[in-house]
Amino acid sequence: MARTAGTARPTGSAAGGQARRALAVFVLVLGTVLATTTADGSREPASAEPGGTGTGGGERTVGWETYRELDELGASRRGGNSRQFSSFARSGSNDDGFNGTYSCLRTTPGGCVVAEDTGAGEVTSVWFTRDPWGDVTATGDIRVELDGRTVLDAPLADVVAGELGAPFVWPLVGDARDTSGGVVIKVPMPYRESMRITVDENPYFYHVSYRSFADADGVTTFDPHDPARDVVRRLRRFGVADPKPDAPTVAQRRSRFSLRPGESAALEPIQGPAMIGELRLKLPGVTAAPRVIDDGRAFGAGGSSSFDARIAPDNEGVRITRRYDANVGGQVARLLVDGEAVGTWRSGAARPGEWGRERIRVPASLTRGRSRVRVTNEFLAAEVDVNEFRYEVHSRVDGDWVRTDVLDLGPAHPGEESAHDYRIDDQVFERRKLVADLPHERGTVERSDSVLRDTRLRITFDGRTTVDAPVGEFFGSGLGEYDVRRLLSSIDAGDGWYTSWWPMPFGERAEVELVNEGSVPVRRAVLEVSAVPSDGVGPGSGSDYFHATHRQGLTEPGEDWKFLSTSGSGTFYGVTHTMRGRIPPGVPRSAEQPRSLASPRANQRNYLEGDERFYVDGSASPAWYGTGTEDFYESGWYFRGGTTFAMPLAGNPAYEYAGDGCRYDCTGAYRLLLSDAVPFDSELVAGIEHGPANNEPAHYSSTAYWYGSPLPRMRSTDRVDLGEPFSRAAHDYHAVGESRRELTATFEGGRDAGPYRHTTTSTTGEIGFRVSVDPNNSGVRLRRLSDQAASHQAVRVRVNGREVGIWSQPLGNRSHRWLEDGFDIPAEFTRGRSSLRVRLSPVEGAPPWSAVRYTAFSYTGGR
Repeated sequence: MARTAGTARPTGSAAGGQARRALAVFVLVLGTVLATTTADGSREPASAEPGGTGTGGGERTVGWETYRELDELGASRRGGNSRQFSSFARSGSNDDGFNGTYSCLRTTPGGCVVAEDTGAGEVTSVWFTRDPWGDVTATGDIRVELDGRTVLDAPLADVVAGELGAPFVWPLVGDARDTSGGVVIKVPMPYRESMRITVDENPYFYHVSYRSFADADGVTTFDPHDPARDVVRRLRRFGVADPKPDAPTVAQRRSRFSLRPGESAALEPIQGPAMIGELRLKLPGVTAAPRVIDDGRAFGAGGSSSFDARIAPDNEGVRITRRYDANVGGQVARLLVDGEAVGTWRSGAARPGEWGRERIRVPASLTRGRSRVRVTNEFLAAEVDVNEFRYEVHSRVDGDWVRTDVLDLGPAHPGEESAHDYRIDDQVFERRKLVADLPHERGTVERSDSVLRDTRLRITFDGRTTVDAPVGEFFGSGLGEYDVRRLLSSIDAGDGWYTSWWPMPFGERAEVELVNEGSVPVRRAVLEVSAVPSDGVGPGSGSDYFHATHRQGLTEPGEDWKFLSTSGSGTFYGVTHTMRGRIPPGVPRSAEQPRSLASPRANQRNYLEGDERFYVDGSASPAWYGTGTEDFYESGWYFRGGTTFAMPLAGNPAYEYAGDGCRYDCTGAYRLLLSDAVPFDSELVAGIEHGPANNEPAHYSSTAYWYGSPLPRMRSTDRVDLGEPFSRAAHDYHAVGESRRELTATFEGGRDAGPYRHTTTSTTGEIGFRVSVDPNNSGVRLRRLSDQAASHQAVRVRVNGREVGIWSQPLGNRSHRWLEDGFDIPAEFTRGRSSLRVRLSPVEGAPPWSAVRYTAFSYTGGR
């Protein structure tokens, strides 16, 4: 469908999205592989996926409930898996989208297919970018088909700009201005039977994250007409309010202390069962990092601006802070709150190269009992104009100043401006990127950076220390005290609180301490922890312990930087990542550097060309394989040349270049995985390359957030080796139309890639075999090693004579041909049995089915 993509108006006009809604709902006839109908007319639920967890056991959290039940993060990923389609270079080169070589799984009359799945699952995250700078207009329409219905069909540029209206509004969507170079769709879209995502034209760079389930229990197909306004409201308060459901406080600990080097201080332990729901830290001796990169606007004589601001109803007064470009002197403006004059902004004389900050207190008589006010600024005088880049609103509650709203305005913040109903009259100027410094003393900043790097937060639950990380990186910034706003934690830079809302359940006892491992004293710190009711952790509760796992060091050539490498079971929910590039200027440019850079000099940001790669449950094939570091952080083009941004689930709060403690080029970023969290049942290795050839020198540090247990929930119970006659006979293996050959090939990614030599089979007819399983299983996974030279392989799966579903694999790779993928069999087909008879039948139109071996894994451990 042809419609002109609109341009979001950032100056207060109401979005015209309702009139542009294009959610056509009609039935499509999907291909045989996408959705299959049985003889009795019913649909076949199925699941096919390389790497991830399998079958049921407990309630499944899916769709909007993921955002509504954030207090259940420790348990919400059991019974599902996380996968990713992307445009990564199948050859292993850096052509992850520059030529669009690998950007379509296949091309149909409807366009370029970028994702497809059979069985039950959920689309969790969609990201695209392309030249110029993330403008996706040329990609055309995006169509999302779920269970035979088209639930989204509209120009991609309109969707990510919020033109369609709820639920496709900021921050559940964002365009290249919101994310500094990429576009995102974070609307969770569950499906019971099939999924396909198509775009009109080759998108070049993209990734689509999705979940697969063994069955459709508890899954309702996404309804595009449900605006989920409660979720939108919750997400729009990211970084200023606890996103979890309200719960009564059952215990609180607070202490003020100073720490000399080598000292530690602990709060009084909290007895359980309970859950830490909020953890706050204030460090008055720490100074905000000076460099700030921002965009803004200005109004002239007779002009004004206004916006809505959230405040705490039980406030004892409100404080409004304005950040402005101090290069313009003599700025004077009147501040009004709900029409009442409360003060005057006065910038003073011009201060080139400096940010200015002013604060005005608003009396409680105008704010008490209110949850929202209208803030207005009116021009009074200026040498040139009155400019504004950011407003922060703090409410005084129980004697503490607590940040309750932020408006980061300007042409790069259309979503925030719209959400705050920001309006400007007589605009005379807009600045897309201004780099300036806050007033500071160099020595103070260096000491502050040391405190944030060398003071560690340690939390011990029931005798096990699972949180041990530097305070800066734990709360979101490893390069210094940069302002951080994200869904589950924040840093109110300047003199505010560092706050965590990660839910941390425990059974008997929680101990929280700070440890000063550096050489700089920590002065007048305040640490506060609040606990809420919980069933604790362990089999009876269904929850795992919260972990924050930190590591730091130099990158190693050929080795991915590991965010998390662990055995046992759990769910990986994201990372804060601090990158200090060590590429000096003037070094000749290598052939591996991206062709989008015209300069022959060294690309000091070439470390950002590394791709994320996640390996789940011992699979040799990555479940996630991305297209670049800034792409993983849902941005693009080196964060639009170093432009910082904040979204609820991804951001780039810090960029330093040859200063502020950074020798060459340094980047701080975060990614939180909620709907697209990565569960594992025996092992997880989640990492990222450093450079296109995985060999750029850098110093990396990272803090990974996850829930888990050292106990696995899955174990191998049998293996059928098709190249071994004894194994074929022992498992009663037979195949119709089978051919065999020896193949030497490699796996994708850098984990034990090979080459390896195996006997591989290619089969056009029915396949049958028997595997042993644990009778006490809660489901079974079949893992296949195969030759993926031919994409879109598919077979029907029967177990003990009963239809289970379709095992389909859209992926293909002629360069790295070995692939391990899997199929989950629900517990209703496996529980109580010690062996399974498996039959695989060809799907019409699919290429021959390849296999080297099948491994059976039994899910155990209370799934």
